[in-house]
Amino acid sequence: MLVRHGQTEANRSGVLLGRLDPPLNGRGREQLAAVAERVAPMAPVRVLSSPLLRARESADLIAARCGSAVEVDDRLVEVDYGEYDGVVLTELPPDLVEKWRTDEHFAPPGGETLAAVQARMTAFTAERVGQLVDGPIVAVSHVSPIKAAVCWALELPALAAWRMRLDNATLTRITAGPDGPVLASFNEH
Repeated sequence: MLVRHGQTEANRSGVLLGRLDPPLNGRGREQLAAVAERVAPMAPVRVLSSPLLRARESADLIAARCGSAVEVDDRLVEVDYGEYDGVVLTELPPDLVEKWRTDEHFAPPGGETLAAVQARMTAFTAERVGQLVDGPIVAVSHVSPIKAAVCWALELPALAAWRMRLDNATLTRITAGPDGPVLASFNEH
């Protein structure tokens, strides 16, 4: 179960939020309390989290409800927007946005490519899906890594992520099927 962290003030304002590290706002904490209530009956055996505060706070709320500890996995960290971290998306130059949406190897200055996010999430998701025999796993992350995991499950290119909408405090489920990974749900509220 991949959970996108709850709302922050930056998310609410439409700001690109990569490696900046703001906390959840009040709405984000309410959202994750509701997610924790939905996830707890599934009895997850592990709760994993991105190292960023907004994800760790979200994971803590889930773990407290499930009676488990949080394990940080750096592969769950959000894409690095480099010098565009903290910029309102609509303020980016259109040619830059076009390059970003058409070239998975493009990195904003000082940032990370979608191909790199795809590579780390492919490794993470393949490893964790293989561990589902032990029971459900919750991984709290961010929009780009979760979309990359979905692309892996569906054998889609990294750029397919641009055609997905993933809201705060949603659940996406990937499970093992007889012929490989199966996307069981996406952007579940």
